[in-house]
Amino acid sequence: MAGVAFASGPWCPMPGAFAPPRPARRPADFVPLPSAELVYGVRPVEAVLDDDPSAIREVWVAARGPRAARLVERIEAAGLSVRRCDRGTLDRLAPGASHQGVVARVRGRPAADWPSVLDAVEEAIRGSGAGAPPPLLLVLDQVQDPRNLGACLRSAAAAGAGAVVVPRRRAAGLTAAVRRTAAGEAERVPVVEVPNLARALRDLAARGMTVAGADADAALPAWSADLGGPLALVLGAEEGGLRRLTRERCDHLVAIPMTAGGASLNVSVAAGILLYEALRQRVPGAR
Repeated sequence: MAGVAFASGPWCPMPGAFAPPRPARRPADFVPLPSAELVYGVRPVEAVLDDDPSAIREVWVAARGPRAARLVERIEAAGLSVRRCDRGTLDRLAPGASHQGVVARVRGRPAADWPSVLDAVEEAIRGSGAGAPPPLLLVLDQVQDPRNLGACLRSAAAAGAGAVVVPRRRAAGLTAAVRRTAAGEAERVPVVEVPNLARALRDLAARGMTVAGADADAALPAWSADLGGPLALVLGAEEGGLRRLTRERCDHLVAIPMTAGGASLNVSVAAGILLYEALRQRVPGAR
C-alpha cells in the first residue's frame, strides 16, 4: 500500500558516466505497453528510483548527455539493467509521449486504501496538537484531463498535502502522462480512488476535517476563509465544477477573486493558488 505522509525530503542526483547507446532491434511481437505500467521522462524515472527502485522492471534509454549518464549510473547501482536503444523504439513503447529518451516499465503501485487514509488523517490531527502541521488533502471531483491531474499532484506535493482523492469513475487515474506532468511528484503523493466522493467527504468531516469547496461564484474569498486547520480542499471538473452532492458536503465554499471580465482559471492553476493559501495560513506569523 502506498503510504500517506504530510512531509517529504529533497532529491539529490548522483554523478556518473554514460556510454553511447547501441540501437536495439524491434521484436517481431513488439506492442506498446499499458500506460499504467509506464514511467517516462528523466525526472519521473528518477522519482521512482528515489521512492522504490524495486518497482522498476525494465528501463530503456536512448538519451545522451550528463543527466542521462547520472540516471544510468543510478539505475545500474540499484542492480537494474539498462536496455540501450534508439528513440524510435521508445516512440513505439510510448506512442506520442514526450519521453526525453527514457522509458521505464514499473509494477503497478499498490493504491492507498481509503481506511488507511482516514487513519492517517486522525493521526495527523492528533499530532497537530503537538506542533505538527494539520493534515491537508486535495480532493478532485471528476477531473478528467491527465495533465491537470499531474499538475495538481505537483502542487499538492509542494504544499505538503498528504494525498489527492479522486472518484473511481469518470476521473483521470494515475497514468504515464500524469506521472510525466507531475515531474516526479506522483511518487510522493498518493492518488486515492474512492467509489463515492460525497461519502468520502462525509468520512473526512466526521474525523474533524473542514471541507472547503472552490466555487467561482462563492461570496467568501479564499484569503478570508480559515484554511489553516485540518482541511480537505475540493475542486471540481474542468467544465462543470463541483457536482451538487459534492457541494452539499462542503462546510463552506470559497472563491479566488479576479478582476471584472477575467477568464475562469484552469483547475490545476486554481488548485495551486488555494493550496498555497492553505500553506500560507499554516506558516507561523504569515497572517
